[in-house]
Formats: sequence, C-alpha cells, structure tokens
Amino acid sequence: MMKAGLFTYHFSDNYGALMQAYALRKWFLGRGLKAEFINYHPAYVEEGGRFDHPWNPSLWRKNATILYMKLSQLRQLLFGDKSMCAGFESFRRDYLGIQDPALRNVEELRPIVAGYDMLVCGSDQIWNPSIQRGLDPAYFLDIPGAEAAHKVAYAPSFGRSEIEPEYREELNRLLSGLNSVSVREASGLDIIEAAGFPRDRVRVMPDPTILLDSFDTLIGPTTGDDGSVFAYVLRTDEVIREVATQAAQIVGGQLYAPRTTHQRWRDIGQGVAPGPVQWLAMLARSRLAVSNSFHGVALSVVLNKPFIAVALPGKRAGLNTRVQNLLKMTGLQARMIDTVDPDSIRRLTEAPIDWETTNNRLSAVRTQAEAYLDAEIAAARERSR
Repeated sequence: MMKAGLFTYHFSDNYGALMQAYALRKWFLGRGLKAEFINYHPAYVEEGGRFDHPWNPSLWRKNATILYMKLSQLRQLLFGDKSMCAGFESFRRDYLGIQDPALRNVEELRPIVAGYDMLVCGSDQIWNPSIQRGLDPAYFLDIPGAEAAHKVAYAPSFGRSEIEPEYREELNRLLSGLNSVSVREASGLDIIEAAGFPRDRVRVMPDPTILLDSFDTLIGPTTGDDGSVFAYVLRTDEVIREVATQAAQIVGGQLYAPRTTHQRWRDIGQGVAPGPVQWLAMLARSRLAVSNSFHGVALSVVLNKPFIAVALPGKRAGLNTRVQNLLKMTGLQARMIDTVDPDSIRRLTEAPIDWETTNNRLSAVRTQAEAYLDAEIAAARERSR
C-alpha cells in the first residue's frame, strides 16, 4: 500500500481548517492509499515563536506580533472554552488519525518523511508568509530526507492577492523543488508568475472540501432545515453582525453563531461552542448560512445550503479574493455583499439558488481535480518502483 504524508494546518482550532484536512485525507483513503498527517506544528503559527533580537528597533513589528500571539495563546489557555478545545482535540484524534507528538522544526521531520512514497502540501493558507517566519520550507516539502518522495502541492493558498517582493526569489526556489504545483485561487497564479516561476506549470485546484460531494459519513444525511440562521464569523464582526441579524429577522428563526478561539466581539445572536462535527451538522440543518469565512461559504455550497457571503471590510478586504474565486467558479457571485443594505439582505435571504446548475459546475471541477490527483498518484507509484 502506498503511503502519502500530508502537510496542512491540521492542528488549528478552527472549524474550516479541520474540515479541509478531513476532506483531503478522506479522499486519499478512498483511493486506497495509507494517508497520514505529518504532525508538523511549528510554534510560530499560533504561539508566535521565539522573539528575534528584541532590542533591535528594526524588528519591533515582528516582535510585537510575537508578543501579541503569545498573550492571545495565554488568554485562550486561561479563559478559553475548555469543552471547545477538547472537541477539536477529539476530532483530530478520531477523524484525522493524529496521535503522534507534535514536531516543531524541520530537522525533526527528516526521519519521518523518508518513509513516504508521496508527500502532499495542501490547502489552507500554508503559503502565506508570516511576519515571524516568512515562507516555511516545510510547507513546500523542502525537507531533508524527502528526496525519494513524489512531492505535490494540492491547492495551497497564499491567503491574499500578492506577497512582498522580498519573498519572490525564495518562493521561486521552493516551487522548483516540487514535482507538481497547484494553487487554490486564481490569484495565486499571479503571485507565482511575479516570482518568476512558469505560470503554465501551475494548475488551479479546488479546496479539499469540494473534493467530497458528501459529508454523510461525518454527519449523516440531512434533509430539510430547522428554521435557523447559522452565522460563522471570523476575524471581525463588522458588517456581518448586522447582516446576520437582519437575515434572522426576515427568516423568523433563531440566530446561532459558533464562538471561535480568537473571538474579540460579543456573541451574535445565541453564541454556541460545538465540536467540529456538531458545527457542520448545525450548518447543514440551518435554513440560511451567513459567513465571512472561506470555508463557511465553501461548505454551504457543498451542502447545498442557501447562504450569504459577507465581504471582510477595510484592511482585511484582501482576504476576500479566496471567496470571490470560489463564487466565480460556482457561478454564485451575486451571493456576496459588502455593505449592510436591507434590500440586498432581503433579496439574498429569499432568493432561491439553482442548485442543479451549481452542482453541475462543482461536479466538473471535482472531476478535473480527481484527474489531477490520480495522475500524481500514478507518478508516485511509478517513482517508487
């Protein structure tokens, strides 16, 4: 049996991150591979990492970010919802198969990656340079000991429409070490081309959640709705708070909003703290979903759940590219709003979605993605002979 090692943000206490990780592994398992997450969890991603010469004034932004992340992590440990954290941990164990200790640096990966026929870095914002670390070679599979493996990038995201020029040379080098490259958003092609890497060697592939045409094995079949509005809110409650509130008034049902580990705003409607499986079930049972999150929108589309996509405002607007690409791919661009406009909210709340056309589009995209991955599995199998 071929072994595939997966690299993504599987460790994040974030509903969307865990769902895309689940979908990616499940797809590979369905192809008969032994698919496992490499439990790489670098400290800089959520805990900030080490301070870098804190006495150096030129590094104040970097160290300020690290300090903020450390304080946020401490706040979560002291005051966070313990049951929510336990639910995330349980999901990683029971549905992602993660039991090994976390690996903190690239050197620890050397003996691990040597045992895989195929390595896949995939989806989520693993290629988004952080102020603490910049680009992380591990998420480009640039790892000592991995030379024998077939290396594939499946739909990773930069999380934005452009990156700083100082990263371009390194990005080109890291991409050149991969056997096959794809990105999640069309905007990623522009970033890669600006780095000097051939655009025609890169494919645009859908998020892993779209690889699965059903999540029945996770939540069972769902029909009908419970009349509720499900608001999945990340980063800010600006705009979306009022949109969700007005939508719930139009629907006439209860407004539920799952809390997040980094929430800095008061609850929208009735705040809840479900585990990942319960979170997905609540979305599936609702009458309407309202979200400013990529995965909140993506899963609404996959589950054929009527939704309103709310654009992130202000300095976060660059993150909207991910949702815009998804909506363009599915022909649902009109489902996104960026202001609190009562007429638009009512129209989107009441307007039906042509799910047959949408599902046909999803099926075509899914077929292309499966052909791409099947070809890479065949190449990995040939390489391992």
